Amino acid sequence: MNISAIDLAILGPAFAAGLLVTATHAPLGMQVLSRGIVFIDLAIAQVAGLGVIFADSLGFEPQGWGVQAGALAAAFAGALLLTWTEKQWPEVQEAIIGTTFILAASGALLLLAANPHGGEHLKELLVGQILWVNWPRLLPVAVVYAAMLVLWFGMRERLGRAGFYLVFAVAVTASVQLVGLYLVFATLIVPALATYGFQRARLTACYALGAAGYALGLIASAVLDLPSGAVIVWALALLALPVFAYGGRQARAH
Repeated sequence: MNISAIDLAILGPAFAAGLLVTATHAPLGMQVLSRGIVFIDLAIAQVAGLGVIFADSLGFEPQGWGVQAGALAAAFAGALLLTWTEKQWPEVQEAIIGTTFILAASGALLLLAANPHGGEHLKELLVGQILWVNWPRLLPVAVVYAAMLVLWFGMRERLGRAGFYLVFAVAVTASVQLVGLYLVFATLIVPALATYGFQRARLTACYALGAAGYALGLIASAVLDLPSGAVIVWALALLALPVFAYGGRQARAH
C-alpha cells in the first residue's frame, strides 16, 4: 500500500474523464435498461473499436482525426444496422446485438493477428488507459458530450429509435477510447441497475454512484498499484450493492 502514489496531476484528468463518461452514460443506461437491450453498448463499443483498429491498420495516427472518423463511421454503421433490425425483428434484437458484438470482436482479432503489438492494442480497447488521459484530450470530448446532453434532454422524445441509436453511437465512440470497453459497459449498466427501484431522483443517484465509483476506484488502484479500469469496475459494483438494496426497499414501500 502506497499512499504517496495518489498524484492529482494524474488522477485529476482521469477522474474528470470518469465524470464525463458518467454524465452521458447514466441517462443512456436508464433508457437501455428500460428497452431491454442491455448489451447494445458492448456491441456498439466493439464496432467502434473495430473502426479504430481498421483505421490504425491503414496507417492513420493514433488519436488522430482519421482514427476518430473510422471509429465514428463504424459506430454509426452499427447503430443504423441495429435500428433496422429492431424494426424488422424486435423479438430477437438482443440476440442480434450479441451476434454483432462477437462478429466485431472476431474482426478485431483478425485485423490484429499480423500486428506484433496486437495484444497491447486489444488490451487498450478492453480495459482502456484512463490514467493516460490529459486535460487537452478531454476538451473536445467535453464539447461533444455537452452537445449530446443538450440534444438528449431537449429532444429525447422526438429522437425516435434511429436518433437514440445515433446518439448512443457518438457517446460510446468517444468513451471507449477514453476508458475502454469494460468501463463503458460498467458505467452504462451498473448505476442504472443499482437505481432500478428508485421512485424519485434516480438520475441524481446514478450520477452520484458513478462519481463515487470512479473516485474510489482511482484512489484504490493508485494505492494498491492495481489496474485502474478493473478496480473502478469493482468499485462501482460494490458501491451499487447498498444502493440497489435501498432502491428495493423504496419499490416495496410503494
